[in-house]
Amino acid sequence: MKRIRDYEVTVGKLPRGEKNKITDVKGVRVGHVTLKDGDVNTGVTAILPHDGNLFKDKVYGAVHVINGFGKTVGTIQLEELGTIETPIMLTNTLNVGTVSQGLVRYMLSINTDIGVETGTINPIVGECNDGYLNDIRGLHVKEEHVFESINNASTDFLEGAVGAGTGMSCFGYKGGIGSSSRKINIKDEEYTLGALVLSNFGIKEDFILNNNDIKPMLYENNIGVNITNTNCNIDNLEKGSIMIILATDAPLSPRQLKRVAKRSIVGITRLGSYLGNGSGDIAIAFSTANKIKHYEECVTSKVNVINENYIDFFFRAAAEAVEESVLNSLITADTVIGRNGNRRDGLSKSLD
Repeated sequence: MKRIRDYEVTVGKLPRGEKNKITDVKGVRVGHVTLKDGDVNTGVTAILPHDGNLFKDKVYGAVHVINGFGKTVGTIQLEELGTIETPIMLTNTLNVGTVSQGLVRYMLSINTDIGVETGTINPIVGECNDGYLNDIRGLHVKEEHVFESINNASTDFLEGAVGAGTGMSCFGYKGGIGSSSRKINIKDEEYTLGALVLSNFGIKEDFILNNNDIKPMLYENNIGVNITNTNCNIDNLEKGSIMIILATDAPLSPRQLKRVAKRSIVGITRLGSYLGNGSGDIAIAFSTANKIKHYEECVTSKVNVINENYIDFFFRAAAEAVEESVLNSLITADTVIGRNGNRRDGLSKSLD
């Protein structure tokens, strides 16, 4: 399947990882369950920070709310404690509760001590609204889909109209799951930062693709159009959302991860989004470098963190990877005709 770089579109300056996906960060895996049948176009996507037991070996994490028109689960504790102890799940808005319950059941199935010998669990679930293409009122995502998506997670995963992205729209075209990564070399130390997005935001008139060679083709095929009427039109407002997941193998503290997560805004705005009132835009970042044991006997523990003087490279990597991830979500998504005949064309349809 072609990705945005196959159209000679280069985003940013930093080198990309081998797969150019979030799974270039060692240990990270992604799994989907795709539900596609007529009016049903939805699903679940799982992001696993490492191969072990996340409850017993947590990772540092952070969340940044760019615009809070969203219904996430677990971000309050993540903000307070700075740790992630479950896979990160993505789905549609009205199935957040089901996916959260399914994730709890999954964690209970592999940790018999939760709620008995120790405390409870903090499931992390993000969402976007796929109601334009999906029968969202049907609540088609079930708890077993959570187990399935986690169990089939791998380093090689599909993008576009799959998993949680099956029914999503982006800039008036078919959106969904997209990913990208960047390599960062600092004094002979190499780090990776990867991004995965669930893109469901933007209006067609705002779409920007910052490449002179391909931009004329976009306008010729009516993929991007100039705004000629500046009168206020409430029917043409940005009402979508985006979930952004950032992973890195660099030793970043929760505070540093939050700073990096904030820079994901740059990748969104470079594409033309102005982060509208009705757009839920949320970034979650984690580092695999330090594991925080649930059963820690030591009173204190030592962790390494990146010198703040070098964090600019991670800021740039986040912005570049998010921008390219969104473009990959657009270019890899096939045209979908969904609920009530509603249609979203894939971007590649107009470029091939």
